[in-house]
Amino acid sequence: MMESKPGSSRPDRKRTERNRRNQMKALFSELHSLVPQQSPTEKTLSLPDQLGEAANYIRSLQVKVEKMREQKEQLLEVGKINTTMNSGPMIGFKSPEIRIWNNKSILEVVLVTGLDGQFMFNETVQVIHEEGADIVNASSSYVGDAMLHTIHAKVGEGDSSEERISERLQKIVNDMLMESHP
Repeated sequence: MMESKPGSSRPDRKRTERNRRNQMKALFSELHSLVPQQSPTEKTLSLPDQLGEAANYIRSLQVKVEKMREQKEQLLEVGKINTTMNSGPMIGFKSPEIRIWNNKSILEVVLVTGLDGQFMFNETVQVIHEEGADIVNASSSYVGDAMLHTIHAKVGEGDSSEERISERLQKIVNDMLMESHP
């Protein structure tokens, strides 16, 4: 059996415990220095309050990181769309579709395009305007990977502007389809 010296182990334990407390105090102090102060006149916080403040700050950082990660993913998706649009075949490209209804003197045009369809919307508005119809309402909405454009225009009763508008718009859509699928 080993002989134990009762006097020698007690100071070692005290010194070890003192070193551990000093090390913990230094680490708590460092942690507190990393957490931004809520107000400049804030008094010295108790240790539990410092730990609580640090925990709350870490949680808020985690929320910010998650939001930034989601933003990054969204931006990467937009980047993929832009890249595919500029370099050959367009993954997720939506072929344009157009529907035209005439209800007495009101012409309703619904144009469904991919996310890049703003140009077609502008052309549609231009054709309607050139044919003498008055645009009453126009709106655009994102629906999944498509844009839904709706235009209401007032046309003269009994004139042939509705037919001309319909023919010209159908030609624009057909030309666009021919360009994207040669």
